[in-house]
Amino acid sequence: MLTSARNEFSGKVSQIRPGAVNDEIELTLAGGDRIVAVITQESTKSLGLAIGSDAIALVKAPWVILSSPNAGVKLSTRNRLEGSVKAIKPGAVNTEVEVALKGGETLAAIITQESANSMGLAEGKPVVAFFKASHVIVGVKA
Repeated sequence: MLTSARNEFSGKVSQIRPGAVNDEIELTLAGGDRIVAVITQESTKSLGLAIGSDAIALVKAPWVILSSPNAGVKLSTRNRLEGSVKAIKPGAVNTEVEVALKGGETLAAIITQESANSMGLAEGKPVVAFFKASHVIVGVKA
């Protein structure tokens, strides 16, 4: 599957929490990291999602928020993944930051150059990535 999303994670459905309109889908990645998505019940059915089934989580890099682990930040986002800065690719306005997650996956974030500078990001520095469950697109291989 080819997409424009910089982040594509394969995992197994570990939980499905049904709601009135939307379901909350939890994927567990091979390294143990967990990603939560909110999708419609119709999507859960049409994708054939069930506990233990394989699925893919797509997250666009601009939807990822980065923070220092000790910043004391509390957000309403369902997804909080810890890791360290793997690479930094600065641009004129934005910077791409690759984060090596504790479970072994790599996550890409696009943040402003100003934010990258003010956070003092550097390779090897611990970082936390946040993104909303509604920003996760779930797919399955046909």
